[in-house]
Amino acid sequence: MCPEGLFHLIAEENIRSADAAVNNGRSLSGWLTSALAMPALRLKPLAFSFADQALAVGGVFLVNVALARVQTKEQYGMFALSYSMFTFLSGLHNAAILEPYTVYGSGRYRARFSEYLRLMATSNIWVGLLLMVGLLSACVFCRWFAPALASRALVGLGLTVAVLLSGAFLRRVFYLQRQPAFAAGSSLVFFITVACALWLDLKLHWLNGLSAFLILALGWIAAGAGYVRKLAFGKAGSRFLSFEPRYWQEHWRYARWVFVTAFVVQLTGQGYYWIVAEFLSVKEVAELKVMYILVAPIDQFFIAINYLVLPTLAAYYAANRMNNYSSLWRKVGLSTLGLTGLFALVVRAFGKLAIHIVYGGKFDALAPLLFLLGLLPVVMGIGNTFNDALKAAEKPKLIFYAYLASGVATVFGGIPLVMHFGLRGAVYGMLLSGATYTMLLSFGFLLNPRKKAPPQAPALVPEGDPLGV
Repeated sequence: MCPEGLFHLIAEENIRSADAAVNNGRSLSGWLTSALAMPALRLKPLAFSFADQALAVGGVFLVNVALARVQTKEQYGMFALSYSMFTFLSGLHNAAILEPYTVYGSGRYRARFSEYLRLMATSNIWVGLLLMVGLLSACVFCRWFAPALASRALVGLGLTVAVLLSGAFLRRVFYLQRQPAFAAGSSLVFFITVACALWLDLKLHWLNGLSAFLILALGWIAAGAGYVRKLAFGKAGSRFLSFEPRYWQEHWRYARWVFVTAFVVQLTGQGYYWIVAEFLSVKEVAELKVMYILVAPIDQFFIAINYLVLPTLAAYYAANRMNNYSSLWRKVGLSTLGLTGLFALVVRAFGKLAIHIVYGGKFDALAPLLFLLGLLPVVMGIGNTFNDALKAAEKPKLIFYAYLASGVATVFGGIPLVMHFGLRGAVYGMLLSGATYTMLLSFGFLLNPRKKAPPQAPALVPEGDPLGV
């Protein structure tokens, strides 16, 4: 399926899911009927989602490229390790807040969206503050007892982690409100702020690991100031827990598997940075990072699609529309396979030129390895579609098992590969871990098909609900 066909597919599936959610016999309002006849309007949500993802990741990309160009490989390697720690903390935040909120907010708790949003926004703040205190305490510990582990980047991460995670929460809420334009707008403010602050830092020669995190946080502070009022908090009044007093038990029942998955998932990708640092050097960490930055755009492309697909899959599952649920997964899966294969061919043809232009010739020797790493999205892509389907079906346990198997492959396959083949072995290991992940998820999906949603899942979205399109 071509990209244009994929755009229409996702747009139409979101329109159909909204149609199912709004009524039990009533037709949608006239504007939605007219939207079905307007291709440009149908493409809007997906276009905004791509713009949002490109701008949000683009700001981080600019900071990484600037650091890689102006710092030594060893200095940039230390920043890469600190950022891998942030990626790990983002996984914990996703487990504790974002993923349960996405699945439940799109499905069983749609009828009380405003109350649920207020509860999760408060929880997001507390999680961010807890992580900030923990990281800053770790900085103090390292300064006194392990100076070799202390770095400016770690201090920067500690000071900004709550803001960075809140930026992710802000954007996710807009997708559940079916307002990706606001997510794209907030990311645009973030990107412009980061670009301007980065330019100033480079002019003043202030750029380092600490200032890099401060620049990223400044971007999300500016975005939040402009868009936080767009969140559908509703009028303060009823508390969500007064309607769902056992909610945290349900939350933990789902999140516990995602939470432990956040630990083992690091072994599939981010863990290789630490393995390379241990068995090779920080210099090779920098080299692995600069290659991954160039293949990451295809991942962000599918993350943008995921922001629209996962809520739709969850809504289908909650309404027991299993034919729609299966059909959407199949079509997105085939599109993912085709587009990741095409991307691998592009990397093969233009990777050498890209790595030369982006890094100013500093990492040209890595071009042969870049094509191998370009195969990773092909290996992981179809597995990620199984991942989305199982999340929507509230089966996080199966996802945990897949990541656990991938982590075992990293330990028993990836480490020996790194020891024997160096940086090339790290790329081989990432492919091995990714293939293990996809294989286990496919088994889990095929062996646990089409179970019905919990009986309390809502079938309707009340008129005026922010999730109604």
